[in-house]
Amino acid sequence: MCFYYGYNEYLMEKLLQLFTVNEAVEFFEANEIARPVTIRTNTLKTRRRDLAQALINRGVNLDPIGKWTKVGLTIFDSPVPVGATPEYMAGHYMIQAASSFLPVMALAPQENERVLDMSAAPGGKTTYCAALMKNTGLVVANDANREREKALVANIHRLGISNAVVCNYDGREFPKVMGGFDRVLLDAPCSGTGVISKDASVKTNKGPEDFSMLTNLQKELLLSAIDSVNADSPTGGYIVYSTCSVTVEEDEAVVNYALSKRPNIKLVDAKLDFGRPGFTSFRGRAFHSSLSLTRRFYPHTHNMDGFFVAKFKKLSNKVQVEENQFIVPAGSGVKLKQKKKRRN
Repeated sequence: MCFYYGYNEYLMEKLLQLFTVNEAVEFFEANEIARPVTIRTNTLKTRRRDLAQALINRGVNLDPIGKWTKVGLTIFDSPVPVGATPEYMAGHYMIQAASSFLPVMALAPQENERVLDMSAAPGGKTTYCAALMKNTGLVVANDANREREKALVANIHRLGISNAVVCNYDGREFPKVMGGFDRVLLDAPCSGTGVISKDASVKTNKGPEDFSMLTNLQKELLLSAIDSVNADSPTGGYIVYSTCSVTVEEDEAVVNYALSKRPNIKLVDAKLDFGRPGFTSFRGRAFHSSLSLTRRFYPHTHNMDGFFVAKFKKLSNKVQVEENQFIVPAGSGVKLKQKKKRRN
């Protein structure tokens, strides 16, 4: 199978652990086929029906993505480049993978909230958040890669987003530089095993050291995301963790780690009506039973990029580290009362 599909032995073995042999073949076959081009309607500027009609008038063959989204369209073919139409230039839509709608839908940002998109470039999720918030409140669009931020800024301007602030921090520093958010979205850097149809190099360029580095980074970023949320938010207190990877060590194992390190959080229903439940055990390793609330998406079953989504609710701004001892993470939005010094 390695030779036939072009994977290295390490990754092939890892992926075969996820499926039966027959389903594994379906997964590998799906990775050989490009996913459909999908766009997201920018509801700040237009409605989906009006956008669809305008594109149809230009000869574009399209359909709604599915019942699960009210803003997505699938483009089957187009006589003009989808990224060069007058509607695109005017910011009426974003070319965006259907799978990347999911974490924003799970986050469900509300009007007038303070939201952090911790790894925001190129801006599909940030601009979707802003649209759901109707350009109210604040979206902090952060990305550690300054080069990628160019596309982020361009998309924010093109789509008419006025409630976003762009910054360039290592996400792991965020509780220190800014905190007290109502909601945080972390679409974490990952191996890309869910997007092999877009990047075939993943088949051969990922080894044990890559997964070790990535999982350590993902764990650190997720703890930072959790610590950046204010549990006392009257409307929020939520964190969404997502990856475009299908490996358990980048998905359920990272979430399970966060649950063990932050007892002040719990997993909640992401309110995504499709997808498979996450693993509660894997190859003899047991995870927290609430991992069944997470969701997995596969190219061979959902015709979208492989994806993973988990949603947390933060219950308290205090983290119990030892019995009767608590810490309050910096930037959590909690002000500590200082003891007054006695005068001699």
